[in-house]
Amino acid sequence: MELNTLLAEVTDRIVQDNALHAKWLNSLSMMENTGARKIARYEDPVHTGIIVLKHAAEEARHAYYLKKLIGKLDASACPDYTYPYLIAPVESYQYLNRLDVEACRYLKEHMGLQGRAMMHGAYLLVTYSIEVRADMLYGIYQDALSRHRSKVNVKSIIAEEEGHLEEMQRMLVTFHPEWERIAADVCRIEARLFRQWIVAVNAAVQPVAA
Repeated sequence: MELNTLLAEVTDRIVQDNALHAKWLNSLSMMENTGARKIARYEDPVHTGIIVLKHAAEEARHAYYLKKLIGKLDASACPDYTYPYLIAPVESYQYLNRLDVEACRYLKEHMGLQGRAMMHGAYLLVTYSIEVRADMLYGIYQDALSRHRSKVNVKSIIAEEEGHLEEMQRMLVTFHPEWERIAADVCRIEARLFRQWIVAVNAAVQPVAA
């Protein structure tokens, strides 16, 4: 099944069930928080520019905002990121970590990068591919929220993610003259991992047969 169609079906099912919806928000919050923590580890203690600081701050704020939205559904739901409060917890935790590992392997094997140069390239390419995905994911999710007149909305995140994508494109231009080809390769890696994640989410939210 085409990814957009699968995601649309999954989010449509999720937003109609408050318990699932709370776990979905918690899973997205955990993934945004993972991204913020990865950026914090990437930051150089001295040579860190304003864009990296802005990006880290916004990822952390997205994690907080998504977590806070859970209160619109159930104030006592999903107190932390432990497995019972996530959808497809193993795949949700692995998605970004595996993307990071595979992007680093790609940069080492195809471009000969190591150390700080490899970390910098991975930060740019992983972030770019995630922002492309976020534009698709949050857009489809918001469509489901609007269709079902949910109390929840993610329009502010969509606006910020669009800004992130433009910033990453500008940074990639200075990273490599063939950045579009390289980014397309990493986006293909991301698409494979995203499909694995959303297939696992879909399986987790299917009604239990009587």
